[in-house]
Amino acid sequence: MKRLGIVGARGFVGGELVRLLANHDGIELALVSSRQLAGERICDHFDHPSTLLISNLDVADVPEDIDAWILALPNGHAATWTSAIESKNPKAVVVDLSADFRFDESWVYGLTEMNRDLIKGSIRISNPGCYATAIQFAMHPLLDVITGVPQAFGVSGFSGAGTTPSPKNDPEQLANNLMPYTLVNHVHEREVTRHLGTQVRFTPHVASFFRGISVTLAMDLIRDFTREEILERYREAYANEPLVQVSSEIPHVRDNANKHHVSVGGFALDGRHLVVVATIDNLLKGAATQAIQNLNLALGETEMKGIQ
Repeated sequence: MKRLGIVGARGFVGGELVRLLANHDGIELALVSSRQLAGERICDHFDHPSTLLISNLDVADVPEDIDAWILALPNGHAATWTSAIESKNPKAVVVDLSADFRFDESWVYGLTEMNRDLIKGSIRISNPGCYATAIQFAMHPLLDVITGVPQAFGVSGFSGAGTTPSPKNDPEQLANNLMPYTLVNHVHEREVTRHLGTQVRFTPHVASFFRGISVTLAMDLIRDFTREEILERYREAYANEPLVQVSSEIPHVRDNANKHHVSVGGFALDGRHLVVVATIDNLLKGAATQAIQNLNLALGETEMKGIQ
């Protein structure tokens, strides 16, 4: 039984992580830290039976007896925590959910289905962004036949904006509204470009639903394809992936909410122009589910353990 610590449990993703770990018989939830919930029992706030008290762990007081950590903190905080963990237990696994190490070559990029062999046994894993996950699954089977720069139009539920109040999670601002933001150079645009090795343009939006992401990806191809050829490429690429579903139909956000998989579908062709749609639950496969996959691989567990 491995001992796990979670730092930043109050957020939506932190709550999903705690819930999933209730089903994991190879990991003991040994420490949960949240400044806002400190002193409360885990079972009083999360769907988890543990009566362990939530702490407000100071970075200077990181314990030595934790085998693995998940950092569910806002961008900009992971380096300090990782250094503290390293000083107490250099062999501890760290899975970071922020964007802080997604461009750092000394960390493994944790897009599980595409980097599985690198993740196994790794101790420093950077979880991909939610939009970036969806875009990469939508693009990957066609990397050798894409020409030009693909254009991705993404819409997220407001849980993607986190729990800190902002216009992007304000019900009054979002009512009867679709809110574009970060119109150029979004971090997930740079992330996809870096890890797929081909440029992509991405424009994110937030809507009034709570959870889920829909990405519509438009690509030009180097030659004519039939729709069946395109479908076969995706089916073959993801044939052995339990958390990737390929459909000829357009996937919908509401059908993917509270599900662990990515859905890729649509596949509309106009000559050499192709449009593909991907949906994902941003809190699960876009964050917590993928973190558990990565944690399992790093610790030598079965990849799908605890994911249900």
